[in-house]
Amino acid sequence: MKASLGLDFGTLSVRALVVGLDGRELGSASCDYARGVITGQLPTGGNPLPPDSAFQHPDDWLESAARAIQGAVRMAGPHELLGIGVAFTSCTMLPLIKDGRPLCLAAGFEREPQAWPKLWKHHGAIPQAARMTTVARERGESFLARYGGIIGEEWLFPKILEAVESAPRVADATAWWMEAGDWVVWQMTGGEPARSTCQAGYKGLWSAGDGDVPDDYLAAVHPRLPAEAAKLPRQMRVPGEAVGLLVPALAERFGIPAGIPVGAAVIDAHAGVPGAGASEPDTLVMVLGTSSCHMLNSTVEATIPGVAGVVHDGILPGFHGYETGQAAVGDAFDWLRRLAGENDFSRLSREAAALPPGAGGVRCLDWFNGCRTPWMDGTPRGAFTGLSLQHGPAHLHRALIEATACGLRWIIGLLREGGVPVTRFIATGGLPHHDPLLMQIYADVIGEEIAIPPARQGPALGAAIFGALAGGAFPDAAAAIRAMTSTAEARTVKPGPNSALYSPIYDDYRSLADTIHSR
Repeated sequence: MKASLGLDFGTLSVRALVVGLDGRELGSASCDYARGVITGQLPTGGNPLPPDSAFQHPDDWLESAARAIQGAVRMAGPHELLGIGVAFTSCTMLPLIKDGRPLCLAAGFEREPQAWPKLWKHHGAIPQAARMTTVARERGESFLARYGGIIGEEWLFPKILEAVESAPRVADATAWWMEAGDWVVWQMTGGEPARSTCQAGYKGLWSAGDGDVPDDYLAAVHPRLPAEAAKLPRQMRVPGEAVGLLVPALAERFGIPAGIPVGAAVIDAHAGVPGAGASEPDTLVMVLGTSSCHMLNSTVEATIPGVAGVVHDGILPGFHGYETGQAAVGDAFDWLRRLAGENDFSRLSREAAALPPGAGGVRCLDWFNGCRTPWMDGTPRGAFTGLSLQHGPAHLHRALIEATACGLRWIIGLLREGGVPVTRFIATGGLPHHDPLLMQIYADVIGEEIAIPPARQGPALGAAIFGALAGGAFPDAAAAIRAMTSTAEARTVKPGPNSALYSPIYDDYRSLADTIHSR
């Protein structure tokens, strides 16, 4: 059986998926990161971290990948791996010394937070992102329109600038700034490091037409930024393009043969698009997990205020790829579960399903980790309103679900108002398969039918598809997606009789958003 290996590096764990070229899932395994998300204090000690910090330990990525790959390969039985694809959270980035070792593991930097990998949801660079946006607007920089007029604090350059300003010795010691996905591919292949056009296009202000952002703009933001930008890899590789071959040392560690082609990294949520079987334009793929990313391939290119990126060939070749998102979805649900003292979601979901639309008058604004689309702003905070002594955790849970659905409806409206067609909806990731109430409320609120493909690991499957392309198994992405996915068994969720009841609830959501954002 000829197969491909997809690696999906998420926020808390990595999943390995061995997939036959006919789409059959042969083996799958996941492994949690030993140190998880580092928030309170670094593993090496030191002062407490600021509350907006989110770091990771670089050793966790390859250690967990090795265990997951070994488990998936054992389950798969006899097969021949033709390629490896890597999906990774973004922008998760780190500083490196010249030989590629993470700076946080070098002597003298173990307790320096800025030397550690910053997870995608690290929000320490809010002031830097705001300044970069202001300077770009004042200078009339054309690249800003590709990102809806706003540079996000979760992106590459604000995080670099945070290190430059708060820990200049970290910048002095850094030879390379890299996205974590690119770094993992570099470790797997050796040679010269390469930069993924997917990650660079959406999180690094790069475009195929214009290249990197101008040095004079970077210098206007901070005089050191052009020199730091020069520390990014120069080689650019598109997802599905082989960067190199798996080196013997990691092949032995993974328990697979050396010499397998390894493709350029892709943003994990973007890998969910081919993983969901979406090869045609105008299909919004909702990857619902810790946060939500909503991607769309289109033949139309438009600049839309608040839409976090439009990149040609950014998701699939030949299309303009749009990315929008919500910064806290699964995270927010889990926060509320813990706040309610529940071990799981069963009781909350059961009682919330018994409530009518509107959660008994409780309204929610789901900006508990800031707002990604449309404001690209990590400073706003979430809210519940309309509470009384008669309300309980189930009311809060339903109101929070409805809020995330209203946020999605807002995003769809932005795209359509901007002239970008949205005609089909697919939901993938962990949540659609585990929470039927969530998907019914989503269908009711947006008033559209939602398809849920049978593959429960959309980003991992997408990574495997890109791995197969890197291995030369298919002539193009469309052929690979057709062969390795099947939407025939996808279940659909249709809007129910409650759909019309959500219009005033959506209006309440927009009014609450206007109130909070204007403060």
